[in-house]
Amino acid sequence: MAKTIQEINEKIKKNKACVFTAEEIIQYVEKNGIKRAAQEVDVVTTGTFGPMCSSGAFLNFGHSSPRMKIQKAWLNDVHAYGALAACDVYIGATEIPDDDPANKIHPGKFSYGGGHVIEDLIAGRDVFLRATSYGTDCYPRKKLETYINIKELNQAFLLNPRNSYQNYNVAVNKSERVIYTYLGILQPNIGNANYSSAGQLSPLLNDPYYRTIGIGTKIFLGGAVGYVSWQGTQHNPTAKRDKGGVPVEGAGTICVTGDMKQMSTRYIRAVSMIGYGVSLSVGLGIPIPIIDEEMMKFVSVKDEDISATVVDYSSAYPNREPDIVTRVNYRDLRSGTVTIEGQSVPTASLSSYSLAKEIAQNLKTWIENGSLLLSEKVESLPGAESGQTFKPLEIREKGGDTDD
Repeated sequence: MAKTIQEINEKIKKNKACVFTAEEIIQYVEKNGIKRAAQEVDVVTTGTFGPMCSSGAFLNFGHSSPRMKIQKAWLNDVHAYGALAACDVYIGATEIPDDDPANKIHPGKFSYGGGHVIEDLIAGRDVFLRATSYGTDCYPRKKLETYINIKELNQAFLLNPRNSYQNYNVAVNKSERVIYTYLGILQPNIGNANYSSAGQLSPLLNDPYYRTIGIGTKIFLGGAVGYVSWQGTQHNPTAKRDKGGVPVEGAGTICVTGDMKQMSTRYIRAVSMIGYGVSLSVGLGIPIPIIDEEMMKFVSVKDEDISATVVDYSSAYPNREPDIVTRVNYRDLRSGTVTIEGQSVPTASLSSYSLAKEIAQNLKTWIENGSLLLSEKVESLPGAESGQTFKPLEIREKGGDTDD
């Protein structure tokens, strides 16, 4: 029998909702079956915690005296985008200072960058703001230097254009040299395999066709309540899927936003990767309403049922056409070793499964005590029927396009 989100919310208000995490529900379904579980369970909570390079924050400082239209800005010497008129800036997680000794390509140094600035702000630390402008009659100030604190900002909100990737690559290196990537250091001759996904706990892997997750969905973001605000960049619903509908490569993504003033550095942490640069690990969880048996089937997916594509990052990946080596499942990845091309390869996850479990449990607690109600999506994410795909950039000369 189908249930509505409104009906589930009424149960939440009365503290009568039956809630499981995406890990807990697997054993429950194995014991009781899909049909009974769908009747008895109202919500299944998911979680993920790992580097999300496409992360950033909007900040509003308030007007100085005299007023200033910030053109260029730096926070702890990390460049922020200031061309938003007056006193708003956006700082990206992967930005680093121009004179950073690591400078993204140095194999022996760590970087300080935008992700660290965001973490420092959430931690309540003072951050040094330096800004310049050309000056106008209404905004005459040309230079500004001061310390800011998140408590003094008018607004500070995380806005991640791409988050919660629906499956992703497993990275290996088939070359003869060590390489440095956003998935960590890769040893030569397939000496290791790195991945970044919470697998069976990952939000979009528990709702593969975006039936309940969409624009307006209320989520856990960085320890606070956030929202899905749009489809994410590189959203690719036409990606390859297995017979059960689970993508076997990078597929859907979501754009998310939330109030940084309510967030915690337990769930928002800067990441510095040798030879690559800076990122930001973001804790995110989504409650999934069990509206029918199909949703129960989706949320009971197990690590061994989810395959990820192993890609050689040494030559083909940087040249755009990934060299697909094989596919492996998340149970084997999480075991610590996988077999690739006949050899036993150690694995490592950039995503924290323990924190993903914690986030799913936090969401479960919020719902069980009535402090979080589910929200109806106001618009669906584009699905496979949209024909939308992730298209590469075509390099062409000016005027090289045609009207054909």
